[in-house]
Amino acid sequence: MQRYFVETEHWQGQAVTIDGEDVHHISRVMRMEPGSEVVCIHPVEGAALCRIEEIKEKTVDCEVLEWMDEDRELPVEVTIVQSLGKGDKLEQVVQKGTELGASRFIPFAADRSVAKWDLKKVKKKVERLQKIAKEASEQSERTRIPEVSSLYQLQDLLKEESFTWCFFGHAEEARDAVSPSLKSRLTSIEPGDKVLIVFGPEGGFSEKEVEAFKDSGYLPVRLGPRILRMETAPLYFLSSLSYQVEEE
Repeated sequence: MQRYFVETEHWQGQAVTIDGEDVHHISRVMRMEPGSEVVCIHPVEGAALCRIEEIKEKTVDCEVLEWMDEDRELPVEVTIVQSLGKGDKLEQVVQKGTELGASRFIPFAADRSVAKWDLKKVKKKVERLQKIAKEASEQSERTRIPEVSSLYQLQDLLKEESFTWCFFGHAEEARDAVSPSLKSRLTSIEPGDKVLIVFGPEGGFSEKEVEAFKDSGYLPVRLGPRILRMETAPLYFLSSLSYQVEEE
């Protein structure tokens, strides 16, 4: 069943109003009619089964039939800091990372990032990534859309606070058999924790970045014995974390 995220101001008692691009999707793409049922997601209250009452040019009016009891979110809040990469790699990370339960994404201009963002186009790029996160949240039947932050520099990242755990994925850890395993890191994480993890670009982190992370209390993470592509590493981590905290 199609799911749509609806802002708080569009809920009035049992009445829900859908607007924006979702109206076109409902009327033109899905070709729904009054009487069709959809799932609307309230930012706080969660999912509700709704019936379409009227389809207008710019809005779709719905009525709440019943609130749904869903538990689709990771019990741990995970912020993925992804260094800029070539092509659509960042888009892949946001899409798949959303499906795997990440709660926030931070694009990071790493020292060795080959890709560079024109500062005049950052807003548009972030808006596109936010749209990808929204669509992936709907597809994976989540009850929240991850936030996509603006572009971070190293100094911005090191100012981030209020995390229970801060990690960085470091390729050298994969080459060192005596480094702490990912399993040993994950067993320390508990439901309700807030985790931030940084992943490097194609060329890895610079020595300066590695030292800055360590000096700020970030723990290196060993993502198995193989060297993973930058777009694979976040998915490996999220999958492993999900197994640890959700599939016990």
